[in-house]
Amino acid sequence: MSHVVERGRDMPHAIWTGTISFGLVTIPVQLLPAVQPREIAFHLLDDRDLSSIHNKRVNERIGDEVAWEHVAKGFEVDEGRSALVTDDDLRAANVEATQTIDVLAAVCADEIHPELLDAPYYLRPEKAGRKTYLLLREALKSAKRVALAKIVIRTRQHLAATVPDGDLLLLELLRYPYELRDAGELDLPGSGAEALESASVTQAELDLARQLVATISRPFDPAAPEYRDTYRDDVLALIERKAAGAAPAPAVEAPVAEPGGEVVDIVALLKQSLDEAKRACA
Repeated sequence: MSHVVERGRDMPHAIWTGTISFGLVTIPVQLLPAVQPREIAFHLLDDRDLSSIHNKRVNERIGDEVAWEHVAKGFEVDEGRSALVTDDDLRAANVEATQTIDVLAAVCADEIHPELLDAPYYLRPEKAGRKTYLLLREALKSAKRVALAKIVIRTRQHLAATVPDGDLLLLELLRYPYELRDAGELDLPGSGAEALESASVTQAELDLARQLVATISRPFDPAAPEYRDTYRDDVLALIERKAAGAAPAPAVEAPVAEPGGEVVDIVALLKQSLDEAKRACA
């Protein structure tokens, strides 16, 4: 039987080695990716003989292929005018870019808005830093705080939160506020009693919605079967069947909702949803 090869099964190597600077204390650590990419990697093939198709790096002015040693980073300053920028240039642009996670403050985790969270990494202590790693982790746990810090990874500075999680210190890279679009540009319903009244939300509807939320409330278990990536499972199964020479199952089209001005009985839908949720929890 053929098998589909997936990426990222092994424990990754450290992508950064340095120290956590916590006051006058330094903790030697390694930074490891916490996310294991499990995407299904497809390749470009010629459908006549299944030969691989390769992309080429071509000089758009003369049309010749460019060897990797001549490929460089550039930034378009003005239309038609670019400047070459090397990794050394980027490192030299900020003299404070060091191999240090500089702790700036200890804040409450719920003060960090979810939209600022970007990518998690594991912090693993070097042998000489195990005691101070433990001290920082336990101090943050006791205070119920996370440590905000700055770190430079691959020539870019990031704001990060150092989060105690069991035996682990997790480093969560944060987005800077300028990277987020302004949500104020969206046409959203307001909040509070006035917004409920203007939208003609009745107390009965609000009570039913709250009951529904209470009924489906439970502790989060990311390993629970209902949270499994079933689309990925189905795609892998399809690839296995095709690799074995089996005909793919016929496609089933999802029903398309018809637009219209039909008045929806929200109370009836909430009651039905509540009944189904109660049966599922029974």
